[in-house]
Amino acid sequence: MSLRLKINLIVGSLTVLFVGALLWLQLHAMRESVHEEVVAANRVAAQLLDRTAWRYAGQGGPAMVAFLQGIGRVRSNEISLLDGDGRELYRSPPSPYKAGRDAPAWFDGLVAPLPSVQAINFPGGKLVVRSNASRAVLDAWDEVKVLAGSGLALLLVANALVFWLVGRAVRPFGQIVAGLNQLQAGQFDVQLPRLAGHEAAAIGAAFNRMVSELRGHIETERRAVRAELQLSDSRELTHWIDQHVERERHMIARELHDELGQSVTAMRSMALAITHRIQGLDAQAESAALLIAEESLRLYDAMHGIIPRLTPLVLDNFGLADALNDLVERLRRSHAEVQILLEVELGDCALDSDAALALYRAAQEGINNALRHGHARRLQLSVHGTAAEVRLALQDDGQGLATDWSTREGHYGLRWLTERVETIGGTLGIEATQPRGVRLTLRLPIEVAAKAIAA
Repeated sequence: MSLRLKINLIVGSLTVLFVGALLWLQLHAMRESVHEEVVAANRVAAQLLDRTAWRYAGQGGPAMVAFLQGIGRVRSNEISLLDGDGRELYRSPPSPYKAGRDAPAWFDGLVAPLPSVQAINFPGGKLVVRSNASRAVLDAWDEVKVLAGSGLALLLVANALVFWLVGRAVRPFGQIVAGLNQLQAGQFDVQLPRLAGHEAAAIGAAFNRMVSELRGHIETERRAVRAELQLSDSRELTHWIDQHVERERHMIARELHDELGQSVTAMRSMALAITHRIQGLDAQAESAALLIAEESLRLYDAMHGIIPRLTPLVLDNFGLADALNDLVERLRRSHAEVQILLEVELGDCALDSDAALALYRAAQEGINNALRHGHARRLQLSVHGTAAEVRLALQDDGQGLATDWSTREGHYGLRWLTERVETIGGTLGIEATQPRGVRLTLRLPIEVAAKAIAA
């Protein structure tokens, strides 16, 4: 049901109630008026006849009849003359007022009072005066018809006027509904014109503000989606670059280990062979051969120090636990004054190559930073894994981090490591600890990392 129809029904109902109440009050007033008029006329007629009837009573019945015929009908009363035996000698004629018409019986019963009868007894007969309210009731009925017709006309006119006025008042709401439908259909550029009426204008202005803000939010969402896509593309590119860099590092490390390592070993072997062959024969040549052998050994050791920094070959061959043990053992040999504690418990954790490499690089970068920048003397590295995730924690007792370390130039290794970890779905945290030192933590959900690598 529309608002317009509801308002019309409300106004129509109130108009009907008003007209009904008015008719009821009018009927009550008419009933009182008819009762007062009829009863008063009956009493007046009875008193008049009581005074004059005795004059003619002594002259006999014909004189009384002639007298009554001369009087005729006395307002709303019927006059009857009865002889001593109760026979009717005379009855007043019917009223000529609105002759041939009567009010409906239900209306007569509603308005007319009970008949009032006055009897005047005299020698030889009786005069009866009976009230008759039919003409007064008919007048009341005519008035009620006029009032009911006026009320009906008022009802029709009022409803027609209200229907027209409400139609004008609610017309802007149709425009608002149309705008909402367009908005629901995806037309976010809809704008309502200035609507007539204070309330409609306020709603229209609020609607336009809402649409404007909605467009702003949609544009923000679109920008966020584009940024997310760009970030995803950037992460994929970073991951692709990392894979290629690691592949090149692995290739270079293999070349150093297999080709250059064998060549350096062969050079040392030949130098030692020359030393043994010319021993005691040419002191200068023997010294040069020994020098070549020593330099070959230093070159071999330096090459084997470079290879783990390029790529941990032991990681490919033996896994993360052995690779971390190898890393710690090499650091212990090169930094005898530093205490390094290692705890690795991977359990049922199944790591792919990228996840294992990210954990290894995090441990390697964290240890190098702690030794190079923090001058740490004690480090504790722990790696714990489950079927769902793996956690790495590195705690040192070094000098800690500067408050603006994240914005200061440098620390490129940590930034690169953070990007690498985030690319495969992990999180990297770095925080200063009390009283001194730094704690590096890495959390890598296995399922997330696997999905990121697969993508």
